[in-house]
Amino acid sequence: MGKVYLIGAGPGAADLITVRGAKLLSQAQVVLHDALIEPAMLDYAPDARKIAVGKRCGQRSTAQHFINKQIVDAAREHDVVVRLKGGDPMLFGRADEEMRALEAAGIEYEVVPGITAALASAATLKRSLTLRGVSRSVALATYSRAPNTDEIREQASADSLVFYMGRDSAPEIAQQLLDSGRAGSTPVAIVEACSTERERSLTLTLGAMARGDAQDWLDASQPSLLMIGEAFAERSSGVSTELVQAALQVAA
Repeated sequence: MGKVYLIGAGPGAADLITVRGAKLLSQAQVVLHDALIEPAMLDYAPDARKIAVGKRCGQRSTAQHFINKQIVDAAREHDVVVRLKGGDPMLFGRADEEMRALEAAGIEYEVVPGITAALASAATLKRSLTLRGVSRSVALATYSRAPNTDEIREQASADSLVFYMGRDSAPEIAQQLLDSGRAGSTPVAIVEACSTERERSLTLTLGAMARGDAQDWLDASQPSLLMIGEAFAERSSGVSTELVQAALQVAA
């Protein structure tokens, strides 16, 4: 039996994977990778057999039970097997199902974390997810169309709200947040293809997103993130008196 490493590839850019993740990739005989992995990421594993097992919304995808079987089969034939997942394996990556399959087969595994898109998008926007006096809580969420659900209302209580895989449902998400009490003037930032050469962003308000103003801008071929809350508002160009005084005290 070999060992399986569930590795977070990070938000996109190949050099945003962890050093440990890159090192293990270089040792892999087999790499089973998500659909959104940047091609340059696979250069870390030049000698490995690469197997695409990713899922894309609205496109033909590999069934999860078959992915589980492929991972187990690979570990029975090779010493080092990597399951390469976008972002962090433990966030919206169905890692639990793969770990259960490995445990049932008696195969050793290890999880190597990665930078999730919410953190990378906050960095590229130069907007902190938490902000003193503005945002003390953050919710990372996906949108469910299940009937009679209070998910949106519960998520709306967070100061900063980040929706993964919400592109096609952006107007519906925005309207439900408005119905839950969020102001139409609430800032929204949408980031596509974070950290890659294709990266771009759009800023608007929650009311504008509810009207569908972002839909013509969004690219259906790119992963996107909806970031909602006052923490994503444009910063004023001036420097606060409080910050100036703090800097003078440090200098003194």
